[in-house]
Amino acid sequence: MKTLVLSVLLLICGLITSQGTYEPTGAYPFGKPNPNAPKEIQDYAPMIGICDCNSQTRNQDQTWAEPVKMTWEFKYIMNGMAVQDQTIKEDGKHSGSIRQFIADSSRWFVHYYSSATPSTTLGTWEGNKKGDKIILYKKQNAPNGMEGFFKITFHEINEKGFKWLGEWTNKDKTISFPTWKIDCVKRKDTSTLSDEEQIRSLSAAFSASYIKQDYEAIARSYTEDAKIFPNNTSIISGYEAIKKRWSGASGYVPIEHEIIPEEIIILGDTAHDYGYYKGKNKNNDGSELVYKGKYVVVWKKINNQWKMYLDIWNRVKQ
Repeated sequence: MKTLVLSVLLLICGLITSQGTYEPTGAYPFGKPNPNAPKEIQDYAPMIGICDCNSQTRNQDQTWAEPVKMTWEFKYIMNGMAVQDQTIKEDGKHSGSIRQFIADSSRWFVHYYSSATPSTTLGTWEGNKKGDKIILYKKQNAPNGMEGFFKITFHEINEKGFKWLGEWTNKDKTISFPTWKIDCVKRKDTSTLSDEEQIRSLSAAFSASYIKQDYEAIARSYTEDAKIFPNNTSIISGYEAIKKRWSGASGYVPIEHEIIPEEIIILGDTAHDYGYYKGKNKNNDGSELVYKGKYVVVWKKINNQWKMYLDIWNRVKQ
């Protein structure tokens, strides 16, 4: 009986651990492909990361407009079972897609969204990789009513970047009219962040969790044997005690928080980091409190993931 219970517990622990194995992390900011995903997940592998791009569209007089700079980021999501991408143009407009290969249909389904044209239903493209190109189609009539498709083609795909072409084509594909083209160059060394970049990213994630009052995520950002040193109290040790300390605050809601490292020194699998933090709380009576403080953190790398081991902070008078 004991053996059965132990086996069940180990299975449950394994399932829980595996649920997020391939999600983006500090060490792998763009996630990893899940080995259980359809083999086509590798179609987008060369594009995973961040590219700097120039985007051009047609003017009404059919000439090409001046290029617009943008970034294009691809990452694995759904625990490595799908791909998500996002573009950010220099005018601040965002767009993106969720890309999922449906094995039963033997093709990619791409659901597109945009901050410029929000919609209750997402446009969907379908297609496959053909040779060295990824080609996707969506039904769309021409301005004169002729039936056809809007066709998207990723081509010249390699580790250095890719090109993208958007064009209208008729149903038998004998007529083609390009309306949009994008050239992208892959940034170097974006598959993993440096140790310093990981720590800065984790600090920003801590602030985001604090604002959301996600105390579970805050507690997970520490090592199991971590110790924190708040003002006017004894040293607090361990996961449960640290979670209780962060979740025990009352009388206010955090609405702003930012950690500003002054220096991060990496020493193998340990690091130390000091600087300032600042934020704003909304009190229960409706008033707001703006504050600033200073901190020192000692980090440890556990299973290739940086976590806080020692964390001390105190307020600075303003």
